[in-house]
Amino acid sequence: MYKIAVLPGDGIGVEIVPEAVKALQAVGKKFGLEFEFTEALIGGAAYDELGHPLPAATLELCRHSDAVLLGAIGGPKWDNLPVELRPEIGALLPLRKELELFANLRPCVLFPSLLHASTLKEEVISGVDILVIRELTGGLYFGEKKREKTPDGEKATDILTYSTYEIERIVRFAYQAARKRRSKVCSVDKANVLESSRLWRETVTKLAAEHPDVETAHMYVDNCSMQLIRNPRQFDVIVTENMFGDILTDEASMLTGSIGMLASASIGGKVALYEPSHGSAPDIAGQNKANPLATILSAAMMLRYSFDREEEAVTIEQAVRRVLEEGYRTPDLMEPGKKPLNTVQTGDLVAEYILGG
Repeated sequence: MYKIAVLPGDGIGVEIVPEAVKALQAVGKKFGLEFEFTEALIGGAAYDELGHPLPAATLELCRHSDAVLLGAIGGPKWDNLPVELRPEIGALLPLRKELELFANLRPCVLFPSLLHASTLKEEVISGVDILVIRELTGGLYFGEKKREKTPDGEKATDILTYSTYEIERIVRFAYQAARKRRSKVCSVDKANVLESSRLWRETVTKLAAEHPDVETAHMYVDNCSMQLIRNPRQFDVIVTENMFGDILTDEASMLTGSIGMLASASIGGKVALYEPSHGSAPDIAGQNKANPLATILSAAMMLRYSFDREEEAVTIEQAVRRVLEEGYRTPDLMEPGKKPLNTVQTGDLVAEYILGG
């Protein structure tokens, strides 16, 4: 029995998470696994009902589960709340901190059938397979923040801090991941400007000596953002700090055709969290047109990383691949001549293919 905390959240989160649950239920039926799904509030929905974006009951549920499946949180409705009560600041960041989720894994893999869906040239993106590993519990997002009055208005300050321990922990993780792939690590920083990045680069350089079997490269973040578009196939594993990783992974998502294809896993403590990399998309919420495939692929990552169920994970990924190969598309991926599907139809078809339909 695998206990999964289900946190749909806001916007399209309530539409895409049920489709990932369908996929897990189909896998359970096919392979004889039992899942216990327990739903709880988080984000703006939790604030509206309970007055806080991360209720104590939700946090307790997550702590006592085997894994967490999260949809998306936030939206313009809650942008004017006090900072500590905004969904992203008051829920997502403390949840990561409380569960000790220091490593965020975002695979950027182009399914061959989506070669034409990207806005980039086929010869540039064909064969792209990148794993971005983002440090998740340090840096600017978790540093001290303050605002103060000045004679001409206000001054805002965000403090960026990293320790050697935090850097070593995430970089060692990246080396371990690279050894299971193509044995290449590119560390991304801004060491020509930032002191935190200089410590980052010095630490990576020391660790590189301990991993002679893995090729190590350093790249400034601005150059990396350009190289992802110019020559993405040069990358195997990218490891970087919190804010840089947040930005670069959204850019990398376009290599796959849509951010609706980018799954993620946040791991480190006893309980890992799985979520799509996109946001709550309030502009399409409630319209049954959101792409659930990133969430479904996140469920596959849950099977792989939390439950050590590789065959089951691959089964979900193959079902997604088959849906795309047969020409089915949600609106974000739509091309001339393809067959349109809405959110629910996409989840139903993936589940059907998992079961051998």
